[in-house]
Amino acid sequence: MLGVLVKRVVNRVYQVVLRPTLACPVSTRGYKGEASDDSRGDLIEIPLPPWTEKDGETMDMKRRRLLFQSRKRGMLENCILLSLFAKKYLNTMSETQLRQYDRLINEPSNDWDIYYWATEAQPVPNVYAGEIMDLLKEFTKNKDQEQRLDAPNLEYLDKGSQ
Repeated sequence: MLGVLVKRVVNRVYQVVLRPTLACPVSTRGYKGEASDDSRGDLIEIPLPPWTEKDGETMDMKRRRLLFQSRKRGMLENCILLSLFAKKYLNTMSETQLRQYDRLINEPSNDWDIYYWATEAQPVPNVYAGEIMDLLKEFTKNKDQEQRLDAPNLEYLDKGSQ
């Protein structure tokens, strides 16, 4: 009981005192847990820094970064899906498409969201809907029935992007 009270006090102090003093606004990104039988009233939100686009990055550097980030995900399903998608499309994307892809794979705090959107299990929020999401959803359908059991290694992908 005392532990629950302490967590609530700390959460309230954070919300009232500390959060408004942050230099930049914290978006709603955060991890709150997934306990189905919990009211979540005693859980403390762990804020994640807001996603910001990297300024001054060359197209080549952006492609290399996105290539790595496509391969190194928080879950195997997206490692495979996004790295194969990057292998096929990343080196032909325009600057606008690269920005869309960057936002798509880096802004959402939960990799499962990306997976559910790509497989059309959940609707895509308007902020991520667009040309790249449509391309990813089509790629995910795997109409050619390619074998997609593992992600290609980074060296192979890097050679294909040059």
